[in-house]
Amino acid sequence: MNTTRNTDTVEVIMKDQRRRRWSLAEKAALVRRSYEPGMSVSLVARQEGVAASLLFQWRKLERQGALTAVSAGEAVVPASELAAARAEIAKLQRVLGKKTLENEILKEAVEYAAEKKWIARSPLLDGDGQ
Repeated sequence: MNTTRNTDTVEVIMKDQRRRRWSLAEKAALVRRSYEPGMSVSLVARQEGVAASLLFQWRKLERQGALTAVSAGEAVVPASELAAARAEIAKLQRVLGKKTLENEILKEAVEYAAEKKWIARSPLLDGDGQ
């Protein structure tokens, strides 16, 4: 009599066991495998011993470009910090624009006053700067 045994493997995780750290290359490889024909997130997760929800999260990050940015050595910042930085840049550009305009107006006023002889001519106004 020939019987075949179907044995399943059970993994026991002890409380003091540390979590596994996945490198960016490993994450990207698992994400790519999950997109291959005949593969699914659940199947890849079971084969590699990772939670399917975590693999779904990595797929989402990959679609957003987060895994690529990190592997390329670029900094990844939260969207709120990016929005705050862009708002600060816009504010500084407005201030710079106002100051540039004020500077041009004052320069024209000094040139006009010099032409009317309201103020003494300065060598700096002649453009020589000498």
